[in-house]
Amino acid sequence: MGPMTSQPVAPTGADLDLDPANPFAAPSTLPYELPDYTAVREEHYLPALRAAMAAQRAAVEAIASDPEPPTVANTLEALERSGRALARVGHAFFNQVSADATPGLEEIQETVAPELAAHHDAIYMDTRLYARARALQDAADAGELTLQPDAAWLLRTLLVDFRRSGVELDAEQQARLRDLNARLTSLEAAFGRKLLAGANAASVLVTDRAELEGLSDDAVAGAAAAAAARGQEGWLLEMQLPTQQGVLASLARRDVRERVQQASEGRGAGGDEHDTRATVLETVRLRAERARLLGYEHHAAYVAEDATAKTTEAVNAMLSRLAPAAVANARREAADLQTALRADVPDADLRASDWSFYAERVRKDRFALDDALLRPYLELEKVVHDGVFRAATLLYGISFTERTDLVGYHPDVRVFEVFDTESPGAPGDGMGLFLADWYTREAKRGGAWMNNLVDQNHLLGQRPVVVNNLNIVKPPAGEPTLLRWDEVITLFHEFGHALHGLFSDVRYPSQSGTDVPRDFVEYPSQVNEMWAWEPEILRSYAVHHETGEPMPSAWVETMLASRQFNEGFATTEYLAAALLDQAWHRLGPDDVPASVDDVVPFEVAALEAAGVAFAPVPPRYRTTYYNHVFGGGYAAGYYSYIWSEVLDADTVEWYRENGGLRRENGERFRRALLARGGSQDPLTSFRELRGRDADIAPLLARRGLDA
Repeated sequence: MGPMTSQPVAPTGADLDLDPANPFAAPSTLPYELPDYTAVREEHYLPALRAAMAAQRAAVEAIASDPEPPTVANTLEALERSGRALARVGHAFFNQVSADATPGLEEIQETVAPELAAHHDAIYMDTRLYARARALQDAADAGELTLQPDAAWLLRTLLVDFRRSGVELDAEQQARLRDLNARLTSLEAAFGRKLLAGANAASVLVTDRAELEGLSDDAVAGAAAAAAARGQEGWLLEMQLPTQQGVLASLARRDVRERVQQASEGRGAGGDEHDTRATVLETVRLRAERARLLGYEHHAAYVAEDATAKTTEAVNAMLSRLAPAAVANARREAADLQTALRADVPDADLRASDWSFYAERVRKDRFALDDALLRPYLELEKVVHDGVFRAATLLYGISFTERTDLVGYHPDVRVFEVFDTESPGAPGDGMGLFLADWYTREAKRGGAWMNNLVDQNHLLGQRPVVVNNLNIVKPPAGEPTLLRWDEVITLFHEFGHALHGLFSDVRYPSQSGTDVPRDFVEYPSQVNEMWAWEPEILRSYAVHHETGEPMPSAWVETMLASRQFNEGFATTEYLAAALLDQAWHRLGPDDVPASVDDVVPFEVAALEAAGVAFAPVPPRYRTTYYNHVFGGGYAAGYYSYIWSEVLDADTVEWYRENGGLRRENGERFRRALLARGGSQDPLTSFRELRGRDADIAPLLARRGLDA
C-alpha cells in the first residue's frame, strides 16, 4: 500500500440508539474524529458503551444470518465495520480511566468489564459466524477464492481467535468459559483500582525538610506541591509503579531511603482494603482453569501460542540463558556498591534501598557524572521538540504543529497535528494527531504507555489519533520540567509506540498500528530509544535550560562510555519480574496457593528456583503491585520486552551498518515494518527489513552478557 491518502468519512448523524445530546451518539466532527472532551461527561460513558455493544450485536447478527454465501465483503469486512462505534467509545473511556480516573469512572469500569467480556464471547462463540469464516478459508485452500495478503492474514487470525475463544466447546463448557471471562475481567479492573488507591496511600510523607537531603530543589518543590494537592503539610514522595523509586538515587538519609523502599515493596500486601493478594490468587486460578478448558497445559502456554514465541519452552529457554550472566553482573556491581556504602556506614550490608544511591555515587566517581549534573540540560520542552520530534523529522520526514484549539481529556494534555513534510497540507489534512500527557497526578495510574483514540484504517477512512502517557513529577507553576536520563529514554520509547500507530497504513481496523503480538509490540518502541543517544540529536536537545549552553562534550562521551553501567541490576530486576510472571502462569488450577499468606513464599521460591533471588535486586515488580500482569494485558507476556529487544538490538545494528540517522533508513523502517501493523506475520516484516531472522548476539553485547 502507498502513503495514507484516505480521507475521513463524514459523519452522517447518530449511529447509536442514544440521546443525541450524548457526544458518543455519532462520530465526532472534530478533526480526525478526536473525541469531543469538552462535551464528554462521566455519565455519558455507560449508556454509550452499552449502545455500542447493542449496535455491534445487531450488525453481527445480520452477518451471521445472511442467506448469501460468505464473501470477504459480507463477512470479513462487515465484521470489521461492526466494531466502529464500540472502538470509538471504548478507546475514549479506557484511556481516560487509566489517565484521569474518578471513583465514578472506576465504578463504570467494574460494571462494564463483565458486560464487555460477555459481548466478546457472544461474537466469538457464535458457531454461525465461525462457519462463515471457516467456509472462506476452505474456499481459499481449495483455490476457489483468491485473498489479498492482508485479508488472508485477517482470516487466519480470526479463525485462531474463534478457536481460542471456545467456539468448538460444548454448551456447558462455553457457559463456564463465559463465567470465567466475565469474572477475570472484573478482577483485572479491581486489581488496577486497588493498586492505584494503594499507591496513593503508600506515598511517603516527610515533615522534616532535613530528611530530603540530596534531593534537588525542583524535586523538593514537586514533593511540596504533591503534598499540598492532597491537603497535607510537608513533602510527599509519591509512588512510581516499579519497585525501584526514582528518589532513591538522590536521598542521602539511609533511614528515609528504607522507608521509601519498604513502602514500595509493601504495596498490596498490607492486609487492608488495598491488599491485592486475594485478587491475585483468584486471577491466577481462573486463568489456569480457562487455559485447561481450552486445551492448554496452563495460561502461559495459552499466551505463548498466540505470540511470536509460540511455546513456553522457547520463552523460558531465552530467560534461562540470560539469567545466570545477568545475576553474575549484578553481584559484581553489588561488590562495588558495598565498598562505597561501607565508606559511610562501616560493616553495613547493601540493601535494595541503597542500590540507586550508591550506584549514582559510583557512577559519579567512575565517570565523573551523576543525574543532578545532567538534569539542568534535560528540559522537557527541549527534549520533546529538539530531541524526540527532531529525530522523527530527520528519519521519517514528518513535522508537528501544536493544535491549541483542540482539547484533550485533562488540562495537562497537549494536542499536536502530524504532517508529512513532503506534503504538509492545511490543518486537518495531516496524517493524524499525537496527544501528549506527561505529568503524574493522583488520578493517573503509574508507569508510561501509549493508547489509541482512533485506529488508522482505509476501510473506514480513519486516520490515527494516539496518546502518550508518562508520569513525570510536575514542577510548581512557572518552573521548568527537568528530567532524569531514564525519563528521557522513556519519552523516546513511548514515542516509538506512537510512531507505530501514526505510520500505520493498513486496510482493516483490527490490524492497525500496534495491533501485533504482545512479544513484538515493544520492538519498534525500543528501537526508537537509540535516537536519544545519537550525537546529532543529543547535541540538539541537551542544552542548559537557563544559559543555552550545550551539555559538555566530555559529559556526552562519559554518558556513552557508561551505557553498560548498572546493566547487571537492570537486567536482573527485569528478568526476575519476567520469570515471576511465568511462574504464576505455569501453574495448573489445582497448583495455585490457597491462602493469601502463601503469596510471598511462592514468590520467594519461584525466584530461588529461577536463579534470580538476590536481595539487593528485587524484581522490577513484585506480585502484589504487578499491574502489567494482574491489571493489564501482559499476563504471561512480560518476557516480551526482552524478546522484542533481540529484534531491537539487531535492528540498531542494521541502522549502523547503513549509516544511522539517514532519511532513507527511516523510510525503509517505516514502510517495511511500522506501516504494516498487524497486516501480516510480524516476523515476516522483520525479515523484509533485515533480510534474515534475528541474531541474539547484539543483545548479549548491549547488556554485557557476552563474556
